[in-house]
Amino acid sequence: MTANPILGVCFHWLGGLASGSFYVPYRGVKKWAWEVYWLVGGSFSWIICPWLFASLMTKDLLGVLAQQSVGTLWWTYFFGAMWGFGGLTFGLTMRYLGMSLGMGVALGYCAAFGTLLPPIFKIFIPAIPVPETIAQIAATTPGQVTLAGVAVCLLGIGIAALAGFTKEREMPEAEKKKAIQEFSFSKGILVATFSGIMSSCFSFALTAGNPIGTAAAAARNSTLWTGLPKLVVVLLGGFTTNFVWCVILNIRNRTGYQYFSSTLCATPPTRASETIIETALDAPGVEAVECAPGGRSGHGGERVPVLPNYPFSALAGTTWYFQFFFYTMGETQMGKFGFASWTLHMASIIIFSTMWGWIFHEWKGSSSKAHRLIASGILALILSTIVIGFGTWLKSQMGAP
Repeated sequence: MTANPILGVCFHWLGGLASGSFYVPYRGVKKWAWEVYWLVGGSFSWIICPWLFASLMTKDLLGVLAQQSVGTLWWTYFFGAMWGFGGLTFGLTMRYLGMSLGMGVALGYCAAFGTLLPPIFKIFIPAIPVPETIAQIAATTPGQVTLAGVAVCLLGIGIAALAGFTKEREMPEAEKKKAIQEFSFSKGILVATFSGIMSSCFSFALTAGNPIGTAAAAARNSTLWTGLPKLVVVLLGGFTTNFVWCVILNIRNRTGYQYFSSTLCATPPTRASETIIETALDAPGVEAVECAPGGRSGHGGERVPVLPNYPFSALAGTTWYFQFFFYTMGETQMGKFGFASWTLHMASIIIFSTMWGWIFHEWKGSSSKAHRLIASGILALILSTIVIGFGTWLKSQMGAP
């Protein structure tokens, strides 16, 4: 099956829509602590959906996984687990830099490192399963066009961060102090760097899992579905980190009973008061929804809608999974420029999470300057997806697979 970059870009946009939207169903969850609904939803994101869809859409899933080397399985799993650690420090980034600046810095690092490091490392470690080094990519016109699209994406992220920073600066002084109580640029940059790099480990995990995709293709699976088996391993790593931390919070906050009880024994901790796992990939969609009025808090003795909470959490978790369901489909259509898939994913996440922010009136009351900046940032991100798609199309026209 030859590369189809236009189709690939569309799949990545669908993945971005899923990522930017996954948190919306969580608004239907009432009177559960964060660690409870996150783990319930995550069980669908990281365990149930990967196995279900890979089993339904591909042949010989267990056989494909069994023929992998220990090294391939380990590094795919390991980088998936490391992605979770980026989420633990993302909250500190928000604390020290504020939401908009912190998110912009972390997303910028995540996009840059996740996109460029695999082909850069291939120069020094030829065994890395990516088609070309960064030098080989930059030596051709299609490669230069695609790299220009990556640069436009990073510019768009920067403009979006500036828009958010402008919005925060226009807030009343009391609101500023509430939003950024411990501002520290030096600490924030260090933490944001670590968080962004660790969040980009998801991209490294997908790269490490490429031999699994190759084996899936050899098992005579459709090209579109060959990326699904590696998600089983990548997301198992992500589940490990999230599961361990949620259980720790269950014990610390004594919230484990909430999985089964229809009565709230005590007021659950608020999301803002906990050290949650929220990576640079999740944050845009989460914050766009969390800023909306309404909440899930409750007080001891109140009834808990346990039965509705489970399907809402399951829907949110399944929607989260679909971002990478479509990501792997898009990646199969990008040919030798599959490295740019990460950039397309990051751009589409910001585009669609900003859309939710507009729907939930996140930008209501902001100045015309802030509105112009966020509109410019979104236009730059849309342009970056077009440029990257064009570069990949040029490569396909030169006869590349």
